[in-house]
Amino acid sequence: MQIEIVGSQKEAGQTGLKIFTEAIQNGAKVFGLATGSTPIPIYEAITASKLDFTGLISINLDEYRNLAVEHPESYHYFMNKNFFSKKPFAHSYLPNGLAADIDAELKKYDQIIAQNPIDLQILGIGQNGHIGFNEPGTSFKSTSHLVSLTENTIQANSRFFASIDQVPKQALSMGIASIMSAKKILIAAFGINKAQAVQAFIQGPVTEKVPASILQNHPNVTVLLDTAAASLLKQK
Repeated sequence: MQIEIVGSQKEAGQTGLKIFTEAIQNGAKVFGLATGSTPIPIYEAITASKLDFTGLISINLDEYRNLAVEHPESYHYFMNKNFFSKKPFAHSYLPNGLAADIDAELKKYDQIIAQNPIDLQILGIGQNGHIGFNEPGTSFKSTSHLVSLTENTIQANSRFFASIDQVPKQALSMGIASIMSAKKILIAAFGINKAQAVQAFIQGPVTEKVPASILQNHPNVTVLLDTAAASLLKQK
């Protein structure tokens, strides 16, 4: 696990751009993408760059259940606004949160991942240590699944909605085993509110209570932090 500590989110964006650039130069064809505020500095640096994704594939981590793709808080909308409208891919896959048959949709998503092995997966981390929407207690063997969001996650996401009552209570998420199948993983965290989760997943035990801790077992992980998020790490 390689840890990069930067002084600002703008610097983090440039570091993320460098990692994406190197991946493409090394032949990466499939990128696993994330939503939320964490990857925005990286996406801003990428979309301002000369990188070309028109022959490549993206696969997103997750999507809310029963939220229309046109809704400004859907992850389809987020990706189009922050990435795809500026840097289109040949194919961009996201879970269909409106699917009538969720089990069939989840099986379809697993097939997409199996047919398009992810070369570089970008992740954020929740305050409770979740990655994607894999909440504490999720099996490390999980593949794509329907998630009932914890109160902690609903509360954290409520800042994006007019009221907490509007926050979806379920989501479709790539599973932990699916995430771990990526050849390289870039996980980013910024701010003091992520410091405890960062310390737990990097220096705590590998446990399903902290889903991100499984990344300790992955052979190629870069952790991108600002000084606040890194503030609880113990020097070794």
